[in-house]
Amino acid sequence: MPASLPSATTPLSWRSKFRWDFAAIFLLGVVFSLVVMGVFLIQRSTPKALTQQDIDGAVLHTLQTKELPSASARAAASVQGAVVHVQSYVTDPKNKDQDKESGVGTGVVIKDDGTILTNFHVIAGAKKLKVTFFDGTEAEAIVVAVQPDKDLAVIKPQKIPDDLEPAILGSSQQLLPGDMVVAVGFPFGIGPSVSAGVVSGLNRQFKSPDGTQVLTGLIQFDAAANPGNSGGPLVNVSGEVVGIVTAILNPTSARTFIGIGFATTIESAGSAVGLPPF
Repeated sequence: MPASLPSATTPLSWRSKFRWDFAAIFLLGVVFSLVVMGVFLIQRSTPKALTQQDIDGAVLHTLQTKELPSASARAAASVQGAVVHVQSYVTDPKNKDQDKESGVGTGVVIKDDGTILTNFHVIAGAKKLKVTFFDGTEAEAIVVAVQPDKDLAVIKPQKIPDDLEPAILGSSQQLLPGDMVVAVGFPFGIGPSVSAGVVSGLNRQFKSPDGTQVLTGLIQFDAAANPGNSGGPLVNVSGEVVGIVTAILNPTSARTFIGIGFATTIESAGSAVGLPPF
């Protein structure tokens, strides 16, 4: 029996099978590529979780590239919105129908309602008081309480700015000689002005030039203070009011600063005018 010859269709079936296998492999490759691409896109869209190393690096970069405010600038900024210019007036002896400025000083807002702490000698004998707030708002004020033997007074303005924020009151008990402090006020009516220095001593005593008054338990400091600074806040590096600037010492007749200023502690100021403990 003669050997059978290969079917004429055999080569065609093989080619067809090859094409189908190739197509399947190709499609499998496409699917695999799409899956890989999808995973890649998902990974890219998912935010990377911050590590402590990332945060430390960002902080270090900022410290190296940005100039940060000084400690004294931060302290002054924390209280500047609560510092006011205080002006007192008496009747002008030459013209009874007009008022004459008799004194100038500083005050610090200590309560939300605008209550201001200042020195007694700033407002003593005044017929009228005017305060000017940080934003330029002006208002007449009335005397609420006084403690002459502590040279302290509390006044209250008849109107206040809408966004007024009182100063943060701290404690002088933590102060040490050498601690940095900032005085904010209106020396000679110029301001608000900022001066910085350190605590020079604690529990100091000051006698008035005429010898009629003695103040005790004072903070001695060397931040520049001049007439007009009276009643202003003495502020620590945390931005807290720790004292009220009260006096400067100068053995000459000049009423200018030579490096020795005194402030009543905020605890003494509060108790003297009947405020609750801070």
